[in-house]
Amino acid sequence: MKALVVDDEELARRRVLNLLAEVEEIEVLGECSNGKEAIAQINKLKPGLVFLDISMKDMSGFEVLQKLNVNPKPVVVFVTAYDNYATKAFDVDAFDFLLKPFRDERFFKTIKKVLNITNNEVQENFEKRLQTLFEVYSKDRKTSKIPLKLPVRQGNKTVLLTPHEVSYICASGYYAEIYTENSKYLLRESLNNLEEFFKNHAFFRIHRSAIINLNHIKEIVHSDFSEVDVKMKDNKLLRISKSNKKELFDKLGI
Repeated sequence: MKALVVDDEELARRRVLNLLAEVEEIEVLGECSNGKEAIAQINKLKPGLVFLDISMKDMSGFEVLQKLNVNPKPVVVFVTAYDNYATKAFDVDAFDFLLKPFRDERFFKTIKKVLNITNNEVQENFEKRLQTLFEVYSKDRKTSKIPLKLPVRQGNKTVLLTPHEVSYICASGYYAEIYTENSKYLLRESLNNLEEFFKNHAFFRIHRSAIINLNHIKEIVHSDFSEVDVKMKDNKLLRISKSNKKELFDKLGI
């Protein structure tokens, strides 16, 4: 079976690719970091199996599947950090799900299930299951009140930051220092409130004074005395508290 891995988080793609390398029956055709690229590659390469992120920056995984023009249809394993989608999807007997962070055993259980699915089963159920899932997703989008951008007042203007722009946030007295790739913003807001704001995105609080975007991690640095830091893409080192280290490593699949 030939597979394609689609996820806008590089670390998430690496995790799936590393595990797939242990499965002799599956050949990896490639990887995609956004929905538009995924549509083109699935239509071109016609993989039998697609690991598909639900929430990408340009579109949802459901929208990717609706735009496919390929036969035969692939087996789809959705990968998501949001258990509300997973719960609803299982209710309608949809494909299969990997809920981040997932354990190796859960991944290989999914692989075993995938390898036992017949091609006829995939073709017969694909459209029906996809339509039901997309209806659930569309309903959630209409009723969701999660703000899409963070407003930051700067003099006589307000900058609207999207979650994927933000690299990390550090506490500074009564303020929060918000770092993007090219700028730093000061916002009079608590890290507790910002943690809540970003909870449905790829952010994690590594310390009481720091929140990071998991997609902006460059390296994990193991220092002396069992201390661990994250090095961000701008080379900023941020300490991970011992109490948060295990959960972070689980999210990263380390």
